[in-house]
Amino acid sequence: MDSEVAAPSVESNYEDQNDSDSTFESKPALLHQEALALVENEIAAIIKTDPLLQYLPLGVTVDELNSLLALEHGRAMTVNVCRADNQKYSVVVEQKATVIDLKKAIQRHVALKLKREGCERTISWRYIWRTYWLYHAGQKLTMNDKPLKDYDIRNNSELTFVKKLRNK
Repeated sequence: MDSEVAAPSVESNYEDQNDSDSTFESKPALLHQEALALVENEIAAIIKTDPLLQYLPLGVTVDELNSLLALEHGRAMTVNVCRADNQKYSVVVEQKATVIDLKKAIQRHVALKLKREGCERTISWRYIWRTYWLYHAGQKLTMNDKPLKDYDIRNNSELTFVKKLRNK
C-alpha cells in the first residue's frame, strides 16, 4: 500500500499550460517592426527633451554615443578635418589613437553623413588614401601606426588633405 503514493497528474498540468497559452494568444502581439518603431520614437523623445543630448541627430548610433561619452570623460579628442572645398568634418578619436584610427574614424564619419543626407554615393577610400596625405602643421601623416600625439595633434587640431606627389 505504501507504494501507491499518488503521483501528480501529468494530464492536469498539461491542461493548465494550455489554458495559460490561450490567454497569451488572446492579447495582440506586437510585430518586430512595430516594437522597434515604438522604441525609436521613445528614444527620439528622450533625446529631444534632454538638455545634454538635444543636439544629437535623430538616428544617433551607439558608436556616436560612445564617442561623445569618451569625449565628455576626456578619453577622446575632436580633430577637425578640412577638405579642399572648405567643408569641415569634426571627427572624434581616442587620445591614444594612431593615424590609421583617425583614417577609419574619418571614413565612418563621412559614410554616416552621406547616409543621413540620403546620398547613395560610395567613396573609394583606397583611392583617397593613395592619392592624398593628411597634413598637420607642416607635417604629412605618413606612418599609419604612429600615434597622433607624435605629430603634435591635440584636441581641436586642424588637418587638411594634401595631394601626394608622384615619384618618377
